[in-house]
Amino acid sequence: KSGKPYLEESAFEALEKDFQEVINLLKGDKGLEKFRIEYEKLHAVMKKSHENEKRLMEKCRELNAELVVNSSKVAALTKLSKDDRGTISSMKTELEKSWKMVDTAYEKEQKAKDTINSLQEEIARLTKLVEEGSGLSQGQEYNIQDLLKLKEEITKERDQLLSEVVKLRQSLTQATEQQQDTERAKNEADQSIMQLQQEIHLHQNEASREARKKEKMEKELKSILAEMDNKQAEIKNLQQHIQRNKEEQLKMEQHLKEQKILSERAGKELEQLQMKNNKLMQESEQHSVMFEEVMQDIQKKTAELKARDDEVTQMRLEISKLNKIGDVLQNKLRVAEEQKVDAGHERNTLKNEISGLERELEAAKKQAEIDKKAIGELVREKNMLSKNLVKATSATQKQINLVKLHEQTKKNLEEEIQNYKNEAQKQRKIIYQLEKERDCFINETNELKQKVLQHLKDSEIREMQICDYEKKIEESMFKLKEQQNRCEAVRTERNLYSKKLIEAKDEIAEMKKKLKTVTHQVDQLKEEITDKEAALVKAHLEHQRTEKEKESLKAELLKMKTQALETKHFIDNQEAEKIKLLKIIAEADAERLMQKKEFDQVIHERDILGSQLVRRNDEVALLYEKIKIQQSILNKGETQYQQRIEDIRLLKMEIKKLRREKGILGKSVANVEDLRQEVHHMRKELLREQTRCKVLEEELDNPLNVHRWKKLEASDPSTYELIQKIQRLQKQLISKTGEVIEKELLLQEKEKLYVELKHVLARQPGPEAAEQLQLYRHTLREKTKQLKVLSSELNMYESQSQEYKHEIEKLANELLNVKKKYLAQKRKEQQAKEKERSLTDTEPEFPRHRSDVALFTGGGFAFSRPLPKVTA
Repeated sequence: KSGKPYLEESAFEALEKDFQEVINLLKGDKGLEKFRIEYEKLHAVMKKSHENEKRLMEKCRELNAELVVNSSKVAALTKLSKDDRGTISSMKTELEKSWKMVDTAYEKEQKAKDTINSLQEEIARLTKLVEEGSGLSQGQEYNIQDLLKLKEEITKERDQLLSEVVKLRQSLTQATEQQQDTERAKNEADQSIMQLQQEIHLHQNEASREARKKEKMEKELKSILAEMDNKQAEIKNLQQHIQRNKEEQLKMEQHLKEQKILSERAGKELEQLQMKNNKLMQESEQHSVMFEEVMQDIQKKTAELKARDDEVTQMRLEISKLNKIGDVLQNKLRVAEEQKVDAGHERNTLKNEISGLERELEAAKKQAEIDKKAIGELVREKNMLSKNLVKATSATQKQINLVKLHEQTKKNLEEEIQNYKNEAQKQRKIIYQLEKERDCFINETNELKQKVLQHLKDSEIREMQICDYEKKIEESMFKLKEQQNRCEAVRTERNLYSKKLIEAKDEIAEMKKKLKTVTHQVDQLKEEITDKEAALVKAHLEHQRTEKEKESLKAELLKMKTQALETKHFIDNQEAEKIKLLKIIAEADAERLMQKKEFDQVIHERDILGSQLVRRNDEVALLYEKIKIQQSILNKGETQYQQRIEDIRLLKMEIKKLRREKGILGKSVANVEDLRQEVHHMRKELLREQTRCKVLEEELDNPLNVHRWKKLEASDPSTYELIQKIQRLQKQLISKTGEVIEKELLLQEKEKLYVELKHVLARQPGPEAAEQLQLYRHTLREKTKQLKVLSSELNMYESQSQEYKHEIEKLANELLNVKKKYLAQKRKEQQAKEKERSLTDTEPEFPRHRSDVALFTGGGFAFSRPLPKVTA
């Protein structure tokens, strides 16, 4: 696997910069402070994981280096084993050759023995012949001389063969010894290879474990980075949401301004309508005066016109009623405008409250900056303490270096003692580090206590703020209720006005019908008047003038209708404003619910802080227990250290013993030279004996002994025993040297194992690292659980907001449908009225053939039935 870390330094620095930017952005928002704390905790966890990753990478590099060294050792050993195999094969071939030489020598020896036996037989036969015969012939003497020469040659060959046999036996023993040595070396090399393979396997297992740990850490890093990305996305979403809310607020303010402008315009239009209405009233009064004059003229002539005048007066009364209704509507409009002004005042008060909250936020920010400065001062003090610590450690290091320089002048044994002292120094450093960590833990506990106290103070402040917010919410609820009551009163008044409008419209329609009937009757009367008297022509003209005035009144009525439609539009606008106000009320309700939820969240956070306090107390108790356990472990370590010192002393004793044995063996090896001298001396004696043998053989050739036919028994055991002794001693020497070599190798292996065990013990992480890892995992699990809870709450709120949006859309759609239905009904009613008008307009105004028409003659006396009275 590649030794590259998951995150390079540049990427990590970029992440640090992003983190600082995000924190600087989040510092302003008090609502996102919890999120910022979680985000900082996640960043701290990511930092720790990055440092752990670095440490693991360094460990992996060290293990890889050790693997490379071990692989090179294995390669060297494999080369040595291959070379040993080659030497073994060459030695085997040499052995085979030597065995072949031995076999040939043995065959030659057998042949020589056979020839010697045959010659001895011939000698015996010749001696018998000599004993039998008195003398020998010249041929026989020559044969005897030839035989003696042959005997000498054969004895020489036998001696050569014996020497060759001895040499071959020596070479055989040497070859067997070399073969045994090579086999031993091979076995030792195989054992070392096996050990190295086991070590490589162990290192590979460690490397795989470290790789798995690294993969786990990388996965955790990836998950943390993904969580950080999610958090950044959430921050961006929240910022966008805040911007949207601001934009919506600006839009609402613009909308309110537009509504104000529209209300002012409506007020101006109302004033114009009132002016027009007053003008119309004046004109109607003038027309009424004129009409009264005409009616007086008509009353003189007919009594029926008086009834018509009564009906006209009734119409006037109805018009006055309508004017009164208009006044009431104007008063109600004024009341609505006053309510608008009150709503504006309430909005201003809310704005003042918002500005007060913003001031409180600024005060909280200032407090946070003061806290930051205090934290910076504490960090500086910490840095100063760390610098003093570094200086102290450098001073101690200098003193240690001086002690080392003084101790280097001592002997080899003192160097070994120095190594043990260095080990003790390491142990002291470990103890010193443990004490430092203990102090760090104590400081952390104190800091945690301070933080807990600060959190308690913050919780109290927040509880006070919550009480204030509750009071404000109650006040806003009271104001909301008042606004709702006002809206309900306006609604009831609007319903009443709509009912009165409908009634007025119905009355206007009835009056129109009556007017039509009256016009028909007036036309009939006109014909009668024209038929009766020419004097009434003037009155008829005046009546036509009244008809024109009536048409002008009709036009004015149409204008009034248009004005009524305009008032309808104004009412519709007011309804839209009412809907907007209802929306604002709904938004206020939503804000109240949000504040309630925030209050619940604050309570939940307080409960969580309480539980965290309990957990922290439990963790502190656990830390104290762990400190006790570590102290007990330290005590055990001291006892084990004493035991190790005793083991070292025993090992020193064993080393001394082995050195003594080595010296004794060296002395025995020094006696080898004496043995060699003895061998040389024995060889000299052998040569003497050989010369003696030669002399004796010469004496046999030139016999001086008369009784030479007698058999003489002679043996030379001393030389053979000496040879056997030499061989035995050589074998003992070889075995002793082999044992010495084996013991030296064992010593070297033990020393190597001791050094490797030291290194392994120095590398192995203590129980603190495992405990820290467990703590980090536990905290990570808790944070992931909290994040899941927060994400579930976010999803819940989003789903609720979507549901509210859907409900708002449904209500808007329903409102639109109701409006459409209302407009459709209005259109249908207008169409029906227009149809009725068209029908009434198509009817003939002056019917020619009527049975109930009165006929007049001469002086205007009727022949037919009298006219029926028209009832209103």
